[in-house]
Amino acid sequence: MVFELPKLSFDQDALDPYMSGKTLQFHYGKHHQTYVNNLNNLIKGTELETENLENIILKSAGKDDKIAIFNNAAQAWNHAFFWSCLTANGGGALPDGAFKKAVLKGFENEEKFKEELKAAAVSQFGSGWAWVVADKTDIKIIKTSNADTPLAHHLTPLFTIDVWEHAYYLDYQNRRADYVQTLIDKLANWHFAASRFPA
Repeated sequence: MVFELPKLSFDQDALDPYMSGKTLQFHYGKHHQTYVNNLNNLIKGTELETENLENIILKSAGKDDKIAIFNNAAQAWNHAFFWSCLTANGGGALPDGAFKKAVLKGFENEEKFKEELKAAAVSQFGSGWAWVVADKTDIKIIKTSNADTPLAHHLTPLFTIDVWEHAYYLDYQNRRADYVQTLIDKLANWHFAASRFPA
């Protein structure tokens, strides 16, 4: 199987002024593309060549001889998922339904939920991700370093914020907290997160 860079559901300038077309040009067009290219080269001629992306992640996770494959497969998956978490005119209130009920059960209110998500993203040391995940029917907020992904820990990803510097440095320089707050307030696709909740 040869993997390709997935198409974005929005134009590269659609998230301006909160995430610039230039950031998308480099983040999506260069960084994400490189993970896809590296993965294709690494699995060529191996037993993983015919597997889908999720299976490659699961079969390479924790394997010392497959670290490079895991890193590139997980980053390819994480980035494709991240783009789905963004939308123009995003943010705002969580949509009514099972996802919102689970959030309110676990976090008291939406503001507390968003505060904890922001705190996880801002406090991630170095490169990594902040995630909203489902552990069965419970909502949790976790963070992972580098390429690590909830898939490798048998959790269901619902939403993520990329806090690798290449996600925000062109637009926000070192102001990670501003990037995270803006993403939550203006770009977060909560309908996508809600659609993935295993109600």
